[in-house]
Amino acid sequence: MTAHVAVLMGGLSSERPISLRSGEASAKALEAEGYRVTRVDVGRDVAQVLEALRPDVAFNALHGRFGEDGCIQGVLEILRIPYTHSGLLASALAGKKDIAKAVMAAAGVPVPEGCVVHRLEAAKEHVLKPPYVLKPVSEGSSFGVFIVKDGRSHPPQEMAATDWAHGDMMLAEQFIDGRELTCAVMGERALDVIEILVPDGGWYDYHAKYAKGGSKHVLPANLKQNIYQEVQQLALEAHRALGCRGVSRADFRYDDSPGGTGDLVVLEVNTQPGMTETSLVPEMAAHAGYSFGGLVRWMVEDASCDR
Repeated sequence: MTAHVAVLMGGLSSERPISLRSGEASAKALEAEGYRVTRVDVGRDVAQVLEALRPDVAFNALHGRFGEDGCIQGVLEILRIPYTHSGLLASALAGKKDIAKAVMAAAGVPVPEGCVVHRLEAAKEHVLKPPYVLKPVSEGSSFGVFIVKDGRSHPPQEMAATDWAHGDMMLAEQFIDGRELTCAVMGERALDVIEILVPDGGWYDYHAKYAKGGSKHVLPANLKQNIYQEVQQLALEAHRALGCRGVSRADFRYDDSPGGTGDLVVLEVNTQPGMTETSLVPEMAAHAGYSFGGLVRWMVEDASCDR
């Protein structure tokens, strides 16, 4: 009997457009692998929709709030529908950047120093000595992120706007110069490491992530072997510290700049990595020998409740 997979996509977060792309790409690949697929554009009636569908597996292609923070995972646990990616607790932990940092640090994973501040306080005066980074504690895809450069006289005023839509609490971290690295974990295996290069000295913002040509991916990253292996090991340790399951992706900064600190730190762990045509995890999986279809098949076969 052909397995029925419900691909959960869209959703209610600011990352809805990316989720629709991830979901459509995954749905097409699953159909090509022989699964019976139903695309579910997730709204507030998702429990009733899934109860009526009763799929064998829910493929979670949601990004951001309600899809990546434990909410949809709780619904799926109550309905007892096996699902992909991390479970409720790991999703909730990783969905709060400040709490995830504390958990990873307690497990010995190096993370940047920083503090949590209200957005209005962060807009009033510098909360750290520039250069530093401000990011919402519960947002993804670089929404609401600011790099406050050295010499800037005042912090970004956008955070004080009445139409600010990225939550009140911001994570402030010292800016770490150097290289942008990322490494995915698939089950209990760390995949190869990508270095992300952004043209003209830019940073890995929304455009760099999702626009064709917005960034260049160097796979495998050109690193000394001991650093390369350390990135892989830390990705696995971060995955385990948060209790992640299925596929996750850890993002790093490595300061090997002239006169730099040599620090290698984990910025965050993404429990619902993108699955679009420019996404990093499918690229790393392909390098490891998995076609896109093979990757989504693995994720469906890995699905369960009580994750």
